[in-house]
Amino acid sequence: MTYPPPPPDQSGQGGFQYDPYGSQPGSQPQNPSQPQQPGYGPAPQQPGYGPAPQLPPQAPGYPPAYGAPGYGPQLPKGMAIGSMVTGIISVAGLCIPYINFASLILGIIAAILGGVALKKINRGEAAGKGQAITGLVLGIIVCALAAIGIIMFFAVGATMLGTGAATTSY
Repeated sequence: MTYPPPPPDQSGQGGFQYDPYGSQPGSQPQNPSQPQQPGYGPAPQQPGYGPAPQLPPQAPGYPPAYGAPGYGPQLPKGMAIGSMVTGIISVAGLCIPYINFASLILGIIAAILGGVALKKINRGEAAGKGQAITGLVLGIIVCALAAIGIIMFFAVGATMLGTGAATTSY
């Protein structure tokens, strides 16, 4: 594909000057001997914005007013995250044979951390309610399943020992 030759230089500067807008008014450089057209000068300076408006003080006994998200002190949520992570690890531990006891311990830790985090969240001292609830629920479920698994392990073991002793009589 061939392109048409560039238009001849009309700027008087003696070289090719690319003008993507063709010969529209205002696209060619201004000659200093010609008077400048009104409206093409520098833009007038706009006044700057002042500080953000402050909210009125909160009345006692009412919930906090809505504000812009992300402002104000950020509450810690380390216990809630710890509860959720411990609960997830304990669920993964249930899938591995012979690790039920370790999963039971991790489930107990997840449930305790989730309960303590929920108390702090309800008092307004922390954040991460969804993570705390997730850790608490996972911890309780893992504790129940691990306890059932451990009981079944010992019941099957005792049954096997009992039947093995009864079948070896001479």
